Amino acid sequence: MKTQKLSTLEKVGFGAGDMALNVVISSMMLIITFFYTDIYGLRTQDLALLFVVVKVVGAVADLAMGQLTDRFTSRFGRYRPWLLLLAVPYGVSVFFVFTTPDWDYSAKLVWAYGTYILMTLMTAGVGIPYISLISGLTSDPQERLSANGYRLFFAKIGAFMVTIIVPVLAQQWGGGDAAAGYQAAMAVMAAMGVLLFLFCVFTTTERVVHVVEKQSLSEQFALLMRNDQWLVLCGVCVTGTVGYVVRGSVAIYYAKYYLGGDTATVSAFLSVGVAAAILSMIASTWITKFYCKVKLFRNTQLAVALISVLIYYAVEPGDVMLAFVLYFLLSFVVDLHAPVFWSAIAETIDYGQVKTGKRVSGFAFGGISVCQKAGMAVAGALVGVLLTFFDYQANQEQTALALTGIALMLTIIPGFFHLLMGLLMFKYRISDGYYGEVKEQMRTRGFLAAEST
Repeated sequence: MKTQKLSTLEKVGFGAGDMALNVVISSMMLIITFFYTDIYGLRTQDLALLFVVVKVVGAVADLAMGQLTDRFTSRFGRYRPWLLLLAVPYGVSVFFVFTTPDWDYSAKLVWAYGTYILMTLMTAGVGIPYISLISGLTSDPQERLSANGYRLFFAKIGAFMVTIIVPVLAQQWGGGDAAAGYQAAMAVMAAMGVLLFLFCVFTTTERVVHVVEKQSLSEQFALLMRNDQWLVLCGVCVTGTVGYVVRGSVAIYYAKYYLGGDTATVSAFLSVGVAAAILSMIASTWITKFYCKVKLFRNTQLAVALISVLIYYAVEPGDVMLAFVLYFLLSFVVDLHAPVFWSAIAETIDYGQVKTGKRVSGFAFGGISVCQKAGMAVAGALVGVLLTFFDYQANQEQTALALTGIALMLTIIPGFFHLLMGLLMFKYRISDGYYGEVKEQMRTRGFLAAEST
């Protein structure tokens, strides 16, 4: 097998793509629920259906986009042309979501559905090609892991900017109008996303070309159902996403109402979590050089469950300092697995090709994204239902029941899903050594059409 080293510039360019994508992902995980309830003015009982419908549409879009990337290629590659084509529409769609029209409630609800669905379609258009891109950059597992380390580092930088810049700019530029402030702040984020995607396109090279046979959807589905390691990652993706989104969605409420913080405290609380995640990306890349990546994955998620229980019982309302410290610890540990997960997807695709003799790539990446959407749909519905159940009232002093519910939604409830995530990883067995055997079989059986240095 030829070793394919990526330059630092190419890794940075690859990482820039996820930074662009995280303009949406971080916004959807950290501020969209709060934006819709406290700024836009939607009722909590309407959020559950909105999130479910949008994610169902997104799942279909992901699968369709996976098929398109399998069927079309060009001299510029299989994945990068989509990023070039859809970068600007993606940015415009983000801007629309955070635009609040001065209409009656029913019309605003329709606008929320329409703009959120549009953004979801555009995100699928750039997201599926982007997460698939790593399989075309290099076939070296360590280089993939390193590139994904860069990717997730820059993704967290993007999230960091969302948590710091958006609330601050919304307050400064709104002039007392929070809706106008969020619109202006997210316009900056959207423009940044467009530029970052273009940077990604022009600094990366697709040097690995895989043999992709034309197959019906039913045949691809059947092949994926035989790929036991890919199925493990699907379960991991769903459970992990539910945990992430529930915790991320309620973090603003926790900082504002449970800790009694002002705008600066809320921004700082979110930023502490993202800063910990950034450091986690660096640590993960280093740790996996001498510690089994599969063990790191599962053990960190089991630890997250324990830390979540600790936070729930140790932190009292208004206990700001302890909450910050433990939330930093939780956010650091939970993301140690992330570079491993995104590298593992490409490895399970290669594993499936060796096992079945046929390669399913676009559908496999699209399927993982569908699982992510499914987790987000479940989490979004769960957040809406739980906020209603715990009698949350926007922009009011919360009852003891509501405060308890907010605390549970930040800690024990997502911690349970991370526990499931860690337990599922006991079924995953593609270590670096095992993957080396897979790559050797791919080479000897002629599954690589082109592989240049």
